[in-house]
Amino acid sequence: MKFVAFERAKQGTGASRRLRNVGKTPGIVYGGEGQPQLIELDHNALWHALKKEAFHSSILDMELGGASAKVLLRDVQYHPFKQQVQHIDFQRVDANTRLHMKVPVHYKNSEESDAVKLDHCLVNPVVNELDISCLPADLPEFIEIDLSGLKKGTVLHLNDVALPKGVKAVTHGKPNPVLVSVVTPAAEESAADAAAAGAEGAAPVAAAAAPAAKAAPAKGGKDAKPAAKAPAKK
Repeated sequence: MKFVAFERAKQGTGASRRLRNVGKTPGIVYGGEGQPQLIELDHNALWHALKKEAFHSSILDMELGGASAKVLLRDVQYHPFKQQVQHIDFQRVDANTRLHMKVPVHYKNSEESDAVKLDHCLVNPVVNELDISCLPADLPEFIEIDLSGLKKGTVLHLNDVALPKGVKAVTHGKPNPVLVSVVTPAAEESAADAAAAGAEGAAPVAAAAAPAAKAAPAKGGKDAKPAAKAPAKK
């Protein structure tokens, strides 16, 4: 994606406020061999660009002062309640230096899996973006994962997925995190719980009924009291 930036001469809170009042957004570009440079961008164009996923996760072409440079979006500061971008940071890209980025994960074909088609399970994405490391030329806009092989009771881990060429996952101490879990339908779980509860409840009832049956005397038995005789007529 391409965007246009302009050099910014003044800095400070007052200067930034004046820029925002005239529809501009202050920013900065840093990294690489050059010095940090103050920039400003058209707010409306920037606002619409930020709504696109690619603007956050791909290498951007920045036109500044008649020259083009490769940059990455690194930070955006929004107003607490206004629809306004208050400041934005970009980092220059070196073709020979590995990048550390977060890229979105796109899942597909979950409806075609046995877990959904046959067992009516719910597919629950646990991870929606991955931390990766790669060279700029290998940076993917997103990582696509096919879920058509999911089955009931299974879990998809990071090691089950083939990452794009040149891309390595950064897991922060978790060597094989869960990406997707398969959840049994709630109705099925409720029926199983009810059956288990019924089986557990039947045992105490049967146990309580047994002593009661022993305590009740049988008709005509030894413990049966004789029937009261009617008084004789005089």
